[in-house]
Amino acid sequence: MSEDADRIVFRAMRDADLPVFHEWIRRPHVREWWGGDDALVSLDEIRARYSSRSLALDNVHAYFALMGERPIGWAQWYVALGAGGGWWEDETDPGVRGIDQFLCDATTLGQGLGTRMVRAFVSMLFADSEVTRIQTDPSPDNARAIRCYAKAGFREARRIVTPDGPALLMIHERTGAP
Repeated sequence: MSEDADRIVFRAMRDADLPVFHEWIRRPHVREWWGGDDALVSLDEIRARYSSRSLALDNVHAYFALMGERPIGWAQWYVALGAGGGWWEDETDPGVRGIDQFLCDATTLGQGLGTRMVRAFVSMLFADSEVTRIQTDPSPDNARAIRCYAKAGFREARRIVTPDGPALLMIHERTGAP
């Protein structure tokens, strides 16, 4: 396999991608940790929440992760400061980015692909000199995600309660950027 075909890159999610995204978030391995029963919404509801216009209003940037031409997952980032909705209310640093992501194919879990995807996403974000820290908040029960983030350079900060429930705040400082 060529180096380019094995490299993970990110393409901004387009409105034309929403039917695929809708199908992905309904998959059991995604729904278990991301969305739960909320992932069972209609395609029209997904279009309302995740259209490029809606994401822009919320200052959220969503991407398809690609290996070569093949989609392997989804990722998003947002500025933590002022995220709203009860999220990160104590944050004062405008350089902090929050991230969320998942692999789209359950058969790829546990093979290191998620770690590679997270590392590539972190590298992309740290390419912006204004980004000071990247954080994520997996469920404390999601051992696979916690291991993935740790392998990608995140460290456990503390247990927190988010609008989605209990979480483990994990952070990646710029100084530790890959």
